[in-house]
Amino acid sequence: MASQIGHFINGKNVPGGSGRFGDVFNPATGEKTARVALASAAEVDAAVQVAKNAQLAWGAMPPLRRARVMFKVKDLIEKRLDDIARLLTLEHGKTFDDAKGEVGRGLEVVEFACGIAHHMRGDYTEQIATDMDAWSMRQPLGVVAGITPFNFPIMIPCWMGAMAVACGNAFILKPSEKDPSAPMLLTELFAEAGVPAGIFQAINGDKEAVDALLTHPDVPAISFVGSTAIGRYVYHTGTQHDKRVQALCGAKNHMVVMPDADLDQTTDALIGAGYGAAGERCMAISVAVAVGDVGDKLIEKLVPRVQALKVGPGLDPQSEMGPLVTRQHLDKVKGYVDLGVKEGAKLVVDGRELKLQGYENGNFMGGCLFDNVTPDMTIYKDEIFGPVLSIVRAKGFDDAIKLVNDHAYGNGTAIFTRDGDSARAFANNVKIGMVGVNVPIPVPVAYHSFGGWKASVFGDHGIYGMEGVRFYTKLKTVSARWPTGIRSGAEFHFKARH
Repeated sequence: MASQIGHFINGKNVPGGSGRFGDVFNPATGEKTARVALASAAEVDAAVQVAKNAQLAWGAMPPLRRARVMFKVKDLIEKRLDDIARLLTLEHGKTFDDAKGEVGRGLEVVEFACGIAHHMRGDYTEQIATDMDAWSMRQPLGVVAGITPFNFPIMIPCWMGAMAVACGNAFILKPSEKDPSAPMLLTELFAEAGVPAGIFQAINGDKEAVDALLTHPDVPAISFVGSTAIGRYVYHTGTQHDKRVQALCGAKNHMVVMPDADLDQTTDALIGAGYGAAGERCMAISVAVAVGDVGDKLIEKLVPRVQALKVGPGLDPQSEMGPLVTRQHLDKVKGYVDLGVKEGAKLVVDGRELKLQGYENGNFMGGCLFDNVTPDMTIYKDEIFGPVLSIVRAKGFDDAIKLVNDHAYGNGTAIFTRDGDSARAFANNVKIGMVGVNVPIPVPVAYHSFGGWKASVFGDHGIYGMEGVRFYTKLKTVSARWPTGIRSGAEFHFKARH
């Protein structure tokens, strides 16, 4: 019998009260494993009121004490790492090793949050005028919310929640309804670590819950990661209701392969970055730009590797690529492959008809590889979010950079080359938020910040790192005079400071 997943409100798991539910499936078998409650606006409001009351004391707590709690959060996540990864695999489909890697990247931001006492320190200036000093401080916003996607059900809630809570806010998580079990466990671990009831809550739901958060007068800030269409809606709706919004959205990440690149290294990188997690990553490489005469050589190396990909259930240690998250998404990805063939791209490797014995109802497909893709094709313009890699030919370096810069998305990119001059010119001139040089998935470490450009982001703040601190706090500056003698007389104008 399918289990029931509710919400985590005021420090405990509670059943849903709306009467509406969504189904959760094991993507490897197609089996329905759970029913997840979909919150009403009233349930969202109840969580916000709990958070609002709890945040006052939490925000007033010395940052060092909040940091000590975050150290306990880190310890508990590390102890339960395999349990969390197993939940990820069973509901998302990614391989167990990939799931453990996701938990690890989330932990890096929790570790950064452990230093919050240092990160929130202000500035002090003595004697800005005679007997007058000034200082700045960062203070929490209050109740903030995070809307997170299905492809990283733990990592992104850690990116948002750890930073928001460490900064002194109360945080309400609205995870994807497709794979909610791991983020629900995360809320329990925060509570077990000593985060007070109401400070880290989870509301499962669909558009009704999202809209309730976007329009709630007591939620001043929203973080979002997901598709560009929904991100644009979240940004415009949130800002229209006077909220601070960071919305990290879709991508079409290019890897430029120069003629001097190490092709064995490049091929390894493309296989991992293009087909890892079945391509369901916003930092996946989905376009390889072959410069000069390197294209045929690259195809020659890629074809047998894509054909040999070991596709299977994520808990099988032999699997290199698991299933896609849902049957609907599988059909959508296959539809893009059909369209690519129709538009004239050359389908060099076709993984659409892959069938696995014993897993006939799973959401599996093999890797697909296109050659001779052109910028006018839909498979080039759209984010497919599946195991589909496109090869585009470019005559020279300048053509390759123009290709990357002309695309609507600007999340991540990479160049593979042995030439330092080409690498430096690429890094300096490409209009993309995150750049790798011989690094295929350039996700910044926790003490830098993650964020794209162009249609890949709405809002001015990146996620985690010092960008996260700035997003989840507001700046206050104090100017103070400490007179040493008796002064009299009103002042009616600004005085020049000497």
